[in-house]
Amino acid sequence: MSIVFTCMDADTLGGIQQVTHTLAQGLAERGHDVHVVGLHRADKPFRYVAQPLYKHHVVGRGPIGPERRLARRQSDHRLREVLDGVSPGFAVMTSPGVVARISPMLPPSLRPIGQYHGSYEHARGSWHLGSIRKHYPPLDQAVFLSEDDAWLFTEHALLPNSWALPNPLAGWPAAISPLSTPRVLGVGRLEGVKRFDRLISAFALASEPPWELHLLGDGAEIGRLRAHAINEGVSGRVVFRGRVPSSEMSAEYMKASVLGLTSEHEGLPVVLLEAAAHGVPAVAFDVSGGVRSAGPVLAPPGDVPRFAEALAVLMASEDERRRVGAAARRRAADFRLDHVLDLWESMFAHIRR
Repeated sequence: MSIVFTCMDADTLGGIQQVTHTLAQGLAERGHDVHVVGLHRADKPFRYVAQPLYKHHVVGRGPIGPERRLARRQSDHRLREVLDGVSPGFAVMTSPGVVARISPMLPPSLRPIGQYHGSYEHARGSWHLGSIRKHYPPLDQAVFLSEDDAWLFTEHALLPNSWALPNPLAGWPAAISPLSTPRVLGVGRLEGVKRFDRLISAFALASEPPWELHLLGDGAEIGRLRAHAINEGVSGRVVFRGRVPSSEMSAEYMKASVLGLTSEHEGLPVVLLEAAAHGVPAVAFDVSGGVRSAGPVLAPPGDVPRFAEALAVLMASEDERRRVGAAARRRAADFRLDHVLDLWESMFAHIRR
């Protein structure tokens, strides 16, 4: 069958994009006709799959932002050509904005599925909840990242069609980190919502030399974060690494002993799953059911001193790191790609019945 994944932007470095390409490749390997569609062009395209077996389309000529009427008509025309050219199957729309835009133009041959990659806690504090309440009930399925979130959307957004499907791991490492390198890892876009300033502050409270904090990613906040590291007195031990290709991330986890996640909000971050698969323990703010399902050590949302305390415990004891990391790896097995693909195919079968 055909499966069309549509993103606002399918090629930027980000969680939605990584999950979309991972699922697309996995389903294509199982023999499905899979397409990934970006409604806009990425400013800095990131390659997730070296040899994709799925078809990739970018229908918009410009980056995300206001579109002139003619440009919008042209991109909608190209999108309809893609949608009309595939055989019957499913259209997976990866965000509320995508659902609102393209669900009215889907051909009857494509059954509509709306994903939401955030948490209920985040949705209710933004325009997302209103959009989900308006646009998701008519869909064949509304997909969320955890059972907790699916239940909350069912109860508070009055959705009759909620389903829970977790994010997948693209691979499963045979080896795990020795957890002996004095290194804390932070991974993600250096943007405000990720709140790496909090991770730097917690690291300053919790650590002493030779421990280092390595930040992997780039973004608009890098200058402010460098200044913040200076103010916290740890500039010599905070290393800004920039972007790291997907193919090299496993080696980064193997050299880490702890992962820190201090985002304002998250759905089910793949970095937590990847760290856990490598046996690396993590500390995270308790911001969603998805975060809880990955098994990190939890701190109250936004509580930097409590986060620092949890970080300090792991940094002080290799035995504790091994215990927490082993438990996290056991939980991460539930997110292995083959298992998650089975869940997707079970949902497709459910819809077709």
